[in-house]
Amino acid sequence: MIKIGILGDIGSGKSYIAKKFGCPVFDADLEVKKIYKNDKRCFKKIKRSIPKHIFSFPINKKEIGKAILANNSNLKKIIKIVHPIIRIKMNNFLKKNKNKKIVVLDIPLLVENKINKKNYILIFVKAKKKDIIKRLKKRKNYNEKIFRKLKKLQLPLEIKKRKSNYIINNNFKSFYIKKNVKILKRKILKNEGNCS
Repeated sequence: MIKIGILGDIGSGKSYIAKKFGCPVFDADLEVKKIYKNDKRCFKKIKRSIPKHIFSFPINKKEIGKAILANNSNLKKIIKIVHPIIRIKMNNFLKKNKNKKIVVLDIPLLVENKINKKNYILIFVKAKKKDIIKRLKKRKNYNEKIFRKLKKLQLPLEIKKRKSNYIINNNFKSFYIKKNVKILKRKILKNEGNCS
């Protein structure tokens, strides 16, 4: 099985590109949403950890946002609780798809949290800063201060780029991306030599 990890800036279109591979995708952001909605044990842990901010279950994104803005350590506390659950979910996903040729891992802190193993193929999504900002501002829950705090958790983009096996340009034009992902997928399969 070829495991592809997608790296890049927040808002660079990683999830969109991940889906274009046409393979099973582990979407960590989506899993976090599910955890907030369904995992009562996680809610209790977060509530215990930051009781001044978390009140309602399912966990409210606005409450999480306020907690992150209120105190620098709150984001780290949340990550410490949520990330081990994400790891378990990712391992289950890999087990479930063990017979697939390729799986794609769309995990924001893949490299930072040392989730990736040596044999993972890393793809860096490169996008223009102005395009990223334009897209982020369209998100209904976009908050620049939260964005800056999340950005601080990430490795500099240059380092991510250096760690990557491939770079894909995202100009946010669907036809162009589809074509480029197709070419890249073919290249990966050829280089790995164990798939047709």
